[in-house]
Amino acid sequence: MADLERAERSDALRNRRAILAAASHLFDTASDPFLITMDDVAAAANVGKGTVFRRFGDRSGLLRAVLDDRIAALVDQIEHGPAPLGPSTPPRERIVAALMATIDFKVSNRGLFRAIEQDARPAVGGFLKSENYRWAHTLLSRTLAEIVAPGEAGFCAHALLSLARVDLIDHMMAQDGYTLSELKGHVRNYLDRLIQSSGEAWS
Repeated sequence: MADLERAERSDALRNRRAILAAASHLFDTASDPFLITMDDVAAAANVGKGTVFRRFGDRSGLLRAVLDDRIAALVDQIEHGPAPLGPSTPPRERIVAALMATIDFKVSNRGLFRAIEQDARPAVGGFLKSENYRWAHTLLSRTLAEIVAPGEAGFCAHALLSLARVDLIDHMMAQDGYTLSELKGHVRNYLDRLIQSSGEAWS
């Protein structure tokens, strides 16, 4: 019985890895990630569609699992790592570093993020209520609380996170013609002005 249970757990882990790998590839390479279906993922992973649904519930659950798998290293760097992302970094420097890292991560995973943000739109506040967004907002709010006036940190965190929306990044790079370096330079300059003016106003 124990051997059978171990074999079942091994099969389940192998299926999970295959599904996540297949989904990652499909969302990264699709011209329109919103068109990727659970059937497509099951076929690419060489498993039954029922296996995908049992493991992840629905398409949104699968997308979140792929994101969680990819973002874990960045979250660990921000929560526990050294400067400039880690908690030992002075607040002004950490905010800039965290937002730059977020933009890099979103550009590297833009297909996945487009699908996640599109999936969340039908539900009111869906994307804003996601675990990853709430984590990022809480982190920025806590850091900003050391810089801006009391009661302003939550609003400023939402405003800064809006700069890292993948649809805005895509528009500025594809339609406005910014390179990633130029885009990050503009965001950095904006952050520098915001943080400097906040420090002058509230210090």
